[in-house]
Amino acid sequence: MPAMHLFEYAVLRVVPRVEREEFLNVGVIVYCRSLGFLQARFELPEARLLALAPDVDLTEITACLQAFERICQGRAAGGTIGRLPIAERFRWLTAARSTVVQTSPVHPGRCADAAQTLARLHAQLVR
Repeated sequence: MPAMHLFEYAVLRVVPRVEREEFLNVGVIVYCRSLGFLQARFELPEARLLALAPDVDLTEITACLQAFERICQGRAAGGTIGRLPIAERFRWLTAARSTVVQTSPVHPGRCADAAQTLARLHAQLVR
């Protein structure tokens, strides 16, 4: 039996009009300290998003979501936040914010393979 590891995840959401509190799940961030794993995966459903908010700036939203990915990778391309230790990057990414791109509350779980868990959560919560 493979070793099980504690992981945490949050759902990436696009909230086109914060005051209306309507959102679309567009991605997932998974963090597993014991495996040194932090990755985000997103998929922007443009047609659904434009139906919800026809004036939304898809280019800006895509850039924000790509910034989440860069920060997860932990390189200089992720800017100042991307250089922080992995746990601090995850906490920064999942901090409450009232912007167009937000995260859900953080949820825990156990997994043997964090990459597979990211793929499974993405399929369940985004598609």
